Amino acid sequence: MAQSRIQLSEFIDTGAPYAGCHASTLVETQTGLLAAWFAGTGEGENDVEIWISGHNGAGWATPQPVADGKKGQDLKGHDLSRWPCWNPVLHRSADGLTLLFYKVGPSPRNWWGLYLASRDEGATWSPPRRLPDGILGPIKNKPIVTSDGSLLCGASTEHAGWCVHIERLRFDPNGILLDAERTPALNSGLDFAAIQPTLLRHSDQHIVMLCRTKQGCIARSDSHDNGLAWSPLVATSLPNPNSGIDAVMLRDGRAALVYNPAARDEERGSLTVALSDDLDSWSEPTVLDQGPREYSYPAVIQAADGLVHITYTWRRERIKHVVIGV
Repeated sequence: MAQSRIQLSEFIDTGAPYAGCHASTLVETQTGLLAAWFAGTGEGENDVEIWISGHNGAGWATPQPVADGKKGQDLKGHDLSRWPCWNPVLHRSADGLTLLFYKVGPSPRNWWGLYLASRDEGATWSPPRRLPDGILGPIKNKPIVTSDGSLLCGASTEHAGWCVHIERLRFDPNGILLDAERTPALNSGLDFAAIQPTLLRHSDQHIVMLCRTKQGCIARSDSHDNGLAWSPLVATSLPNPNSGIDAVMLRDGRAALVYNPAARDEERGSLTVALSDDLDSWSEPTVLDQGPREYSYPAVIQAADGLVHITYTWRRERIKHVVIGV
């Protein structure tokens, strides 16, 4: 994929009134694109909220906060306390229900999962709804839909080493959670530290999972029964500098993977996209952004017109949106 395939590169949140932002997510609705991310003074600070913006084809709307970690107010309306928000994930079902998953808590070791629901393409949202204890929702990357309409979510925990899980969630048309279950850890977090899975449906029953790790590489697991059982995580030849990734299956059968192509821990100075015909070998990556500072935590989707849209963290200061033709 040549550099010339990049058709647009822009900031979503120019002029937004916060010092730092991170961890964007992206979905296409009937009215255009919808993006969300967390932002505030800095990652882990108590003023960090979930922000959102929509693109109607003409441009991005002024970003607005949509969720926070406030615990409550006293009788005079003063905030009692609040926790930082983390890692939003957007999903829109075929029947028009849009869900916005996110986490709240002092750190990724002891956060909890919540979500908002919208029936009007993200114009308005339900009050926050807490997920059941032990269920976090998709940790960073978009879920995929199974044949029974359930959401298969790549989840992970960090309180006992970095461990990958799969969650299966089922909602009614109004966004009420009907069922939720989580697999045991698919890895020993002390031996092979992996989190933040991205899921790719390779065929009807075959799903490939790719994960961020502390081992300097992207890890992989496969399911051949539509996500019920998974093979042990193994290292791939793809480098990973302990940084988030995302991938999407394209309608022509190829896959697109967005990642930082380095193995050194925390080296996030180059963000790239690579393609694969078989999910085993990948093309030489095309650079989306690079420099002395951080470009990381991508989200990637293919829109109805066939173009691939990517959002990512730009220097922890802005959220960038790139469009490429494939």
